[in-house]
Amino acid sequence: MKTFSFIFCIAFVLFSCTENKTSGNIENADDDNFYALTVGNSWVYKNYKLNKDTNAYDLTPVIDSASIVSTEDINGNTYFKFRRLTTGNETKITFCNENGERFEFLRDSLGFLVNEEGKVKFTHTSFDERIFGENDDFNIYEALQEDTEEVTVESGIFSCVFSKRYAVLNANNEFLPGKDFFYYADGFGLIYDTSSFVSSDKPTIIRRLDSYKIIN
Repeated sequence: MKTFSFIFCIAFVLFSCTENKTSGNIENADDDNFYALTVGNSWVYKNYKLNKDTNAYDLTPVIDSASIVSTEDINGNTYFKFRRLTTGNETKITFCNENGERFEFLRDSLGFLVNEEGKVKFTHTSFDERIFGENDDFNIYEALQEDTEEVTVESGIFSCVFSKRYAVLNANNEFLPGKDFFYYADGFGLIYDTSSFVSSDKPTIIRRLDSYKIIN
């Protein structure tokens, strides 16, 4: 079979920042604000890279942080303005964000996390498969899974819903090995995600919530 090196595009949503949560208790938050969309909230993530010699994931120097700095009205809808900052990626590690500051506008639309262009970043209310990307050889799809999982990261233990992203060959509908997963916790946002090549059944990068500040 033809080997593909197409990269799954990670949907970076909600990051982490100041308040460390290290207890063994499962974290719970306000059901009315699933994505923790409140000005002042912040998140910090650390990135871990697959070591092909050991099959373990080694900590990289790359840190992704984000904070909600304001709201803005766009076409009659209120969006939350995210300031995102990546540091430590001087060597341009594949799948990690490039160093620098950038901004993004997001809102919750009936459980769908959407940007100012209407593109869906995640949903916790619909199990429908949606197309994420198209290619001459294969298409990439994403779908919310029906199961929930407890996810343990440096900032705590979270009860999460999650989506799976996968690639399917156009010629014969065969599933390619690579899959990515995106875990969200109610009232906290993104907890854990992966970045993979479609040709590999192991993620190249795992990103984990290291700390956060939630004030809602």
